[in-house]
Amino acid sequence: MTDERRLAARFAEISSDLHGAPNEDLTFDAVVRRAVEVVPGCDACSITLRRRRKQVETIASTDPVVSELDAAQYALDEGPCLDAAFERGSVVAADLAHAPAWPRWAARAQEAGIGSAMAIRLHTERETLGALNLYARSRGAFDDEAVDIAVVFAAHATDAMSKARLVTGLRAALESRHLIGMAQGVLAAKYDISFERAFEVLHRYSNDTNTKLRDVAAMVAESRDLPGDLRSPLSNTLPNGLPTPQPRTAPDLDVNVDEVGTGRA
Repeated sequence: MTDERRLAARFAEISSDLHGAPNEDLTFDAVVRRAVEVVPGCDACSITLRRRRKQVETIASTDPVVSELDAAQYALDEGPCLDAAFERGSVVAADLAHAPAWPRWAARAQEAGIGSAMAIRLHTERETLGALNLYARSRGAFDDEAVDIAVVFAAHATDAMSKARLVTGLRAALESRHLIGMAQGVLAAKYDISFERAFEVLHRYSNDTNTKLRDVAAMVAESRDLPGDLRSPLSNTLPNGLPTPQPRTAPDLDVNVDEVGTGRA
């Protein structure tokens, strides 16, 4: 088998491993672990994930030292992973003793025993997820072959991460729907109102308190009642026209029913 075929077979195996992780966190862990295995010269790896408003976060790493070096980049606002995530696609620092673009961070990295660094942007056609950060203890660790392999690996990693995030989002959406349905059932049964009106109660409270609807639903589902701070001002929470909710079993209700029903938007 030629070197090219051997490498192709290795990437096929790696891609299967990355896509086979059962959740998002394990996908991230598989990415950094596999990067160290496949990229020549790499001793440690981490992933920088972009958040909203240009916030960044290290979500996985193979070594706490590189997590600290990532954090130093964020604090100093300089370093290869930031450049890759926001400015350039691939950044290679062959010798951190000569890295004028990031003098403060390079000094920190050398103190931590890192001689070379490389960062590859993780991006799809629609968005940039962040950067794959590769670290080596020796200087000059990343040659052209290592860079080429890292770029190909980053493409596989991006695809796996993007799909894992999509699956996680779908699962969260399904869980939210289930929780909201449970909360509607609690309110409908306890106050003898329709599911539609129960949803109006949850939605209005969510807006008025700036609380996620899913979190409101979780509170109701767990406590089997309205949140304590919703019971007394419920008249301000229900839309106009709602009749007074009546409990199916009066002893179970610790709400002032007169306050519950005559609300206004």
